[in-house]
Amino acid sequence: MDERKKLNDLVRYFSGEVIDFSYYEVDLSYLSDFEQKVLLEARKIPYGSVVTYSMLAEQIGQPGAARAVGNALRKNPTLVVIPCHRVVAKNGIGGYVLGVDAKRRLLELERRGLRHKAGRTLMGGRTV
Repeated sequence: MDERKKLNDLVRYFSGEVIDFSYYEVDLSYLSDFEQKVLLEARKIPYGSVVTYSMLAEQIGQPGAARAVGNALRKNPTLVVIPCHRVVAKNGIGGYVLGVDAKRRLLELERRGLRHKAGRTLMGGRTV
C-alpha cells in the first residue's frame, strides 16, 4: 500500500473521520498463536465500540484469560490499525501502552466521529 495513502488515512482518522483499516496488512507471524488470536479478534472491534478484556478472552475461547489478553495487546505493532484501545477493563478504562490519557482521547475521538457520522454514539452499551 502506498505510504501517502497510509499517512492520509491516519491524518483523517485523527481528524475524527471514520476510517476502515481492515484492509491494511499486518505481520503478526513473530507472535505466539495466542497473541495472534487476541490481536486478530481485537481488530474486529467496530469503530466507536468497546469490549472488556474478559469479553475478548471469551471470544477467542479462553474464558478467564483476561490478564493474558491484556499482555498480548501490549505487543500490538499497529496501535490504530489493530484498535487495542477499544478493549477496556470491566470496572474502568484499563491500561494502554501509550498511557490511559491517550486511550481516553482515542475513545473520545471515535465517539465524536460517530456522533458526526450518525448523529448518535454507539458504544456497545458501555460508557467509558
